[in-house]
Amino acid sequence: MPPKTKENPKEQARKVIKKVKKGAKAVKRVKVWTKITFRRPKTRLTPTKKKVKRVSYQKYPTKDKYTLVRYPVSSESAIRTIEDNNTLVFVVDSHATKKQIRKACEQLYNFKPVHVNTLIRPDGTKKAYIKVPKEQEALEIANKIGIM
Repeated sequence: MPPKTKENPKEQARKVIKKVKKGAKAVKRVKVWTKITFRRPKTRLTPTKKKVKRVSYQKYPTKDKYTLVRYPVSSESAIRTIEDNNTLVFVVDSHATKKQIRKACEQLYNFKPVHVNTLIRPDGTKKAYIKVPKEQEALEIANKIGIM
């Protein structure tokens, strides 16, 4: 810091009087708004630390063959597709993939599907059309399951 130069005490007193008369903030700044809308500044949000666990046990995913394939559809149109197209119709889990559905059918009903088509119905459930190979008949499998 440069050394302070001594001013005349009268001069110093005049400056102090001027400041006292004007006030500490003589010139007030005005914020100039450039945009029409006011955007609240984003503040830091600290995550709350939970004192008690909401669930006392750990939930394990249950995506086995029994939960993937829920039940067969036994409506008139489903029976018609079984007879005409050699395909079985099932309601399956809404998060099940085609590969999972194919694997579950192999394990449950002992046949290897040719292909699997899925659609989500308006009520939110997923329907799977499972094509049975030509060597086997879908009617036989449907009788074993208990559709017919």
